[in-house]
Amino acid sequence: MEMILERLIALNTRQTKEQTRAFVKECPLKDYDALTQSPRLKQMAERINSTDDDEKQRKLKSWLPFRCPHYTQFRDDYRDREHIVAESFTWQTCIDIDDPELVEKANEMSEKLDIEIGGRWQGLMLHKDYSIRRKLHIDIRLPLGMTVPEAQREYCKALGVECDTSCFTPERFIYISPADFEIYRADGWYAQLSDEEVAARRKAYTDRGLSIDGRTEDGSYYDPGDDGDAPTPAPVAPAVTPDAPAEKVETKFPQEFKGVPYTSVICEYWRRTGGEPSEGERNKRLHQLAANLRAICDNNEEWMLEVMPRFGLSVVEMKSIIHSACKEPTKGSRLIDQIVNALDMGISSDEIEDAEAVQAETGVKVNVKALPIGLKESLAGVPVSMHMPVLCGVLPIAAAYADQVQIQYCDGNLQHLGLMSIIRGEQASNKSVVKNAVDVWKRQFDEEDALARKREEEWKERKKGRKANEKAPEDPHVLIRMVPVTVSCSTLLKRFKNAQGHTLYSFGEELDTLRKTNGAGSWSSKYDIYRLSFDKGEWGQDYNSDAAESGVVKVAYNWTMLGTNGAMRKCFKSDNIENGLSSRILVAEMPDSSFAKMPKFGRRSAEDEAKIQEAVTRLRSFSGLVDTPRLRRAIEEWVEAKRVEAAKDIDHVKDTYRKRAAVIGFRCGVIFHLLSGCVRESKACLDFALMMAEYCLMEQIKTFGEALLSQYVDVSEECQRYGVNHSVFDQLAPTFTIDDLRALKRGYCSETSMRMIISRWMRDGWISKTDRHHWSKRQVGSQPKT
Repeated sequence: MEMILERLIALNTRQTKEQTRAFVKECPLKDYDALTQSPRLKQMAERINSTDDDEKQRKLKSWLPFRCPHYTQFRDDYRDREHIVAESFTWQTCIDIDDPELVEKANEMSEKLDIEIGGRWQGLMLHKDYSIRRKLHIDIRLPLGMTVPEAQREYCKALGVECDTSCFTPERFIYISPADFEIYRADGWYAQLSDEEVAARRKAYTDRGLSIDGRTEDGSYYDPGDDGDAPTPAPVAPAVTPDAPAEKVETKFPQEFKGVPYTSVICEYWRRTGGEPSEGERNKRLHQLAANLRAICDNNEEWMLEVMPRFGLSVVEMKSIIHSACKEPTKGSRLIDQIVNALDMGISSDEIEDAEAVQAETGVKVNVKALPIGLKESLAGVPVSMHMPVLCGVLPIAAAYADQVQIQYCDGNLQHLGLMSIIRGEQASNKSVVKNAVDVWKRQFDEEDALARKREEEWKERKKGRKANEKAPEDPHVLIRMVPVTVSCSTLLKRFKNAQGHTLYSFGEELDTLRKTNGAGSWSSKYDIYRLSFDKGEWGQDYNSDAAESGVVKVAYNWTMLGTNGAMRKCFKSDNIENGLSSRILVAEMPDSSFAKMPKFGRRSAEDEAKIQEAVTRLRSFSGLVDTPRLRRAIEEWVEAKRVEAAKDIDHVKDTYRKRAAVIGFRCGVIFHLLSGCVRESKACLDFALMMAEYCLMEQIKTFGEALLSQYVDVSEECQRYGVNHSVFDQLAPTFTIDDLRALKRGYCSETSMRMIISRWMRDGWISKTDRHHWSKRQVGSQPKT
C-alpha cells in the first residue's frame, strides 16, 4: 500500500515562553487548522483590533503564532538561514499586501489571474487570507524555474502593486489569523509534490547554477532585481547533477510548449527511450533528442541550446550536436507529439494511442489534468478507454451528495442535481471498474446507513417482541440514503418520506435485475419514479391497509446501473423510449473488448481515496443557490447549435435528445465547479460540461435513436434514411417547392409537419417565399439567432 504524503507545515504556536521567535517545528497541516480555530487566537485578534496604540499592537502581535511559507523543516527546530533543510522547500511563497488601500484591488486581481485562461498565473494561487489587521496574504505556487524573488516581483507586477522585498528571505514567517479570516484554500497548499515534479523543479534551478531550492552562495534566493539588471549574488556550483549549463541564468525563449514544460517533455522522452544516456552514448542520444525536440522549438538552434540538458558537454559541443540535428529534413516527431499531448491531458504517454483511438471513435478527450479533486482520483489506475464510463458512473452519486444545492438553468427555472446513468457493455467488458470507483464514493453513505439500519432493526425487534396490551414503540423514521435497486415501491416511499430533503441513491451491478423487479406487482411504477426524479417531481400512492405505505412525496433519487446491451434493449422498449425516460439517462459505453488484449489496471492509492472523501465532504458542505452564469451561456449556445443542426436535417431524434442532454451536461458542469473550489466557472469547467452534453447526446442517439425513429416510420426504411448523414436543407435546390421537400423525406413527414418545418425555416431567416408554391434559400451562415 502506498503511503499517504501528509501535508506538513513549519509552525510556532507561541504557547510557551520557551517558544521564542527563533523556534519553529514541522507539524501536520491539521495542527495549523486546529490553531486557527482556537478561542485563544480569536481572543488575541479581538484584543489587537480593539486598540489604536501602535506600540501595544506590536507587543500583542509579537505573541501571535506564525508559519513559514518557504520550508517545513529547520534543523534542531531553529529558524535561521543556516538551519534550513533545503529538501523541505515548499515550492511556494507568500505575497504580503500591507497597503490597506490596495488590499481589495489585489484580492480581486488575484482571482482574475487565477482563472485567466492561458495566463501565466492560472491555477497557481494556493491560499489567501486576511491578516489580523485586515492586510492580505496570498500564497502562490512558484512557476517552474522561478526563484522566490522572481515570482514575487512578477506576481506583484501582475497584481499592480509594489512588491515587499522583506518577503524574499528564505527563513521568513507569516503571522497566523483565525479560521474565519481565510478567503481561499486550494488542494495543493503545502502539499508534497511528486518525486518527478520535484526532480524537474530542482533541475530547473541547478541548470541555472543555483542550489536545489533556488539559492546562491550566500544562502539568499537568486534575485535579478526590479529591472533584471541589479547586482546579483554569485551563484553556487551545481551539487546534484553534472549537466548544468555553466553561467546561464536568464531565459530568452519560452520554457513551455502548449503549457507543458520542456523539462517534463524531456524527462518523459528519456523514460520512453530507455533512460538518460550513459557517458559512452551521450552524443548520439543527445543528437536523437535534438532531432525530435526541434519540431517544438521552431527548428531554432538557440532555443534548443537553452532547453536541452548537457550532461557535462561544453556549449561548443552542444551547438555542434544541435546544428547537425537541425540540418536533417524536418519531418516532425510523432513521439514528441504523443508526449506533449499525454502531459497536457495528465495521462501516461504510453496511453496516448488509446486516448486518440477513443477520441476518434467518440469525439471525446478527457483531460485528466484539468479535472477537479474527486473526479481526477476516480480515474487513477483506470485505462484511458474507460475514463468516460467511470466518470458517468460516479457523477450521479457526486450529485446526490450535493443535494442541498439549487441551480438556475438557461430557461430561468431552478433545478436540483438529479442524475441517472447506465454503463452498458457486453459480458466481461470490465464494467466492474465503475463499481470500484463508486464503492469509494459511497463510503460515507454506507457508514451512516449502517447506523440507521441498526436503529431500524432494533425498533422492529421491539415492535415484534411487545406484549398484546403494550403500546407499539415509536417509529424512529431513520434516514437511509443508499437503497437497493430491488426496493419495492412501498419501502421506497417510506425512504422518501424519511429523507429530510435529501437525495436517495442506488447502485446496481446488473440492469437485468432492475428490469425483472420493475416488471410486475408493486414494482411496476418505478419507471415513473425514475422519470419524476430527474426534476424532483411528486409521486405517491394510497392504500387502505396500514401494512402498505401511503403518501405523496417529492422524488429525489439518483442511481448508477451496469448492464449488458441485451438487458438495455429489454429494459428500454418502445414505451420507455417514447415516454421520456431514455432522454433523462446518461448512457456510457464500455470499450469493445472483442478479440482485444487484456487491459492493465493500476491501483488507486490511499491518498487518492482520501481525496475522494475530501471531495465528498466538500460537496456536502454546499447549500442554497449556486449561480453559474458562464456555464449557462455556454450550454445555451451549445443547445442552440444542436437545434440548428437538427432543423437543417429535420432530425427529430437529435431535436428530442439535445434538450435534456444539455441539462445533463449543465448539471455535470455544476458538480465540476463545486469540486474545483473556483469563485467563477473556469474554462476547464465549461469544456467539461460541453463534453458531457456532447457525449450524452451521442450515446442517447446511438442507444435509443433507432427505437425512437421506429415509432414514426417502418424500421428498415428509417434505418436506411437515418444512416445518411446529410442535411436535408443543404440538399434542397436554391429555389424549391414543398414537393421537393416531400421527395427528400420520402413520406417520412406528414403534410402538417412539412409546413411547420417550412414555417420554422422562414422564422429563422433561412428561406423567403418567392410565390405561392416556391421558396428561396438564403445564406445559412448569415441566419439570425432566435
